[in-house]
Amino acid sequence: MNQLEQLKQRTIIVADSGDIDSIMAYQPEDATTNPSLIYKAAQLPQYQNLIKETAATVKSRYEATQIAASTIADHLAVSIGALILKSIPGRISTEVDARLSYDTEASIRKARELIDLYAEQGVGKERVLIKLAATWQGIRAAEVLEKEGINCNLTLLFSFAQARACADAGVFLISPFVGRISDWYKKSHPETVYTVENDPGVESVRAIYRFYKTYGYQTVVMGASFRTPEQVLALNGCDRLTVSPQLLAQLQQRDAQVAVQLEKPSELQPKPAAMSEGEFYWAHNQDAMAVEKLAEGIRLFAVDQNSLEALLTEYL
Repeated sequence: MNQLEQLKQRTIIVADSGDIDSIMAYQPEDATTNPSLIYKAAQLPQYQNLIKETAATVKSRYEATQIAASTIADHLAVSIGALILKSIPGRISTEVDARLSYDTEASIRKARELIDLYAEQGVGKERVLIKLAATWQGIRAAEVLEKEGINCNLTLLFSFAQARACADAGVFLISPFVGRISDWYKKSHPETVYTVENDPGVESVRAIYRFYKTYGYQTVVMGASFRTPEQVLALNGCDRLTVSPQLLAQLQQRDAQVAVQLEKPSELQPKPAAMSEGEFYWAHNQDAMAVEKLAEGIRLFAVDQNSLEALLTEYL
């Protein structure tokens, strides 16, 4: 078996792409998108008809003065998500506007709107994960949504404090960003030689996985934002891994044996007390990398959201 096939024996593989053709090629169980991926997909020739149809639907439902570019962006993200779901057996992750990352109530409203749009396309909420930035406000929004049966994927996760708070809130799934963590350490510590054995991004996910499994948290750990196939292989055994088509292709072309890196402990320990808001902010802000990368990630997703909306405005 090639390395991708070996990984699939221990880990659910998720395609990190808005490109349906790429997803179909690697047959993942789930798929995830974000504003950056939707923006890239919107520029591909094969999606132009879908964009036109989406714009026509929006224009038919709203008065011209009521239509915002963000409305058509939401409809497009759901239309692409619904198409992807025809090619995979599992779930699609669709992101709440990053500009709402510090507004709990607005994030909840947007999540419900996205679920309603999926329902209009015949897609039940059991096949959708709502992506929210793992801010304190995003985590609180997810806590409310989970109680409504709307499962969430907490993204832009860089600190152990974020992971703990997500588990306390009963979040369905988290996406720790392996590559972006590694990028920060390599830039900040150029004198250090980093290999997969001491990779800070890989170690971050391993620590979260061990904590969740030791204390019996049900939150799924899905490593994300990989830079190399070696980073992916170093997390074999993780609940899920979301991987770009480029890295999936490399793994598919390699046949070397893949060792299991993560396994559940044999005994569970009593859970620690839930973190308070003050404890969360104190612990998170002790991690300079996490503070910087969370803020940067939200800004960059917002930039791509703005670019997507500017592109879609032409269709209105």
